[in-house]
Amino acid sequence: MDLGAGRRGVDMGPSAIRIAGITEKLSALGHTVTDEGDIQVKAPETQRIKDPRLKYLPEIVRACTLLASKIEKSLDTGDFPLVIGGDHSIAIGTIAGIASFCRKKNKTLGVLWVDAHGDMNTAETSPSGNIHGMPLAVSVGLGALELTSVGGDFRKVDPKNIVMIAIRDLDEGEKSAIKKNGLNIFTMEDIDKHGMAVVITKALRKLRAVDYLHVSFDLDAMDPQVAPGVGTPVKGGLDYREAHLIMETLAESKRMTSLEIVEANPILDNRNQSAEFAVELVQSGFGKKII
Repeated sequence: MDLGAGRRGVDMGPSAIRIAGITEKLSALGHTVTDEGDIQVKAPETQRIKDPRLKYLPEIVRACTLLASKIEKSLDTGDFPLVIGGDHSIAIGTIAGIASFCRKKNKTLGVLWVDAHGDMNTAETSPSGNIHGMPLAVSVGLGALELTSVGGDFRKVDPKNIVMIAIRDLDEGEKSAIKKNGLNIFTMEDIDKHGMAVVITKALRKLRAVDYLHVSFDLDAMDPQVAPGVGTPVKGGLDYREAHLIMETLAESKRMTSLEIVEANPILDNRNQSAEFAVELVQSGFGKKII
């Protein structure tokens, strides 16, 4: 899906990540991988924007509702959902599906949000109307009812069970929403001061009470030199080893129960560099070690 983004091309991200060998490389680590294929999403050229503050809302709701259902079924059968995007609006569906499962089982959901941006906008605060800047807000119950009710009309995640990492580009409305709702946030400044080992350890400590831990990794969390193929690059992001340390620590903790990798844009990439990096990250999260 690229309907939530301001630039075209991110809809080809899943293909680029498949071409980079994600199935084969996870299989080589001893995992059984089932590729469920793509959720079909209508191209923007075939639709008109009814509300410029919530661009392509009906189709995003439809796709995210389908995704939520797939995620819930995956968890019902004891599988690990690995979601490949596409723009970050898909997190609305991913988190809704996990939240529905957790609600049914009376379990607590936590979210580790690795991103340059807060994605805490609503129609009222968004400068662009692009829904990929809204999924975290939606997941804590803020924003349009059509989005917050995907997967059921209930708040999907308690804000205290969310930790944001690598943040470095926030709109004014997002800053207010993050403070007001009490989300845990580690900016790039925090990582610079304390180092990633300290930050990821603190992050997991804040999430120690959750039963299910979803990790949502936007490739624009990376410095553009590492992952140039993203729609909204921001200088001064994570370096190669910092990102791998996040995933290696998660693998070691055995806490991660679902993962999504989003915003790979092959049109803006250099010889599939960003997609190949995404696959390496996933491998680290699934137990690949240096020695």
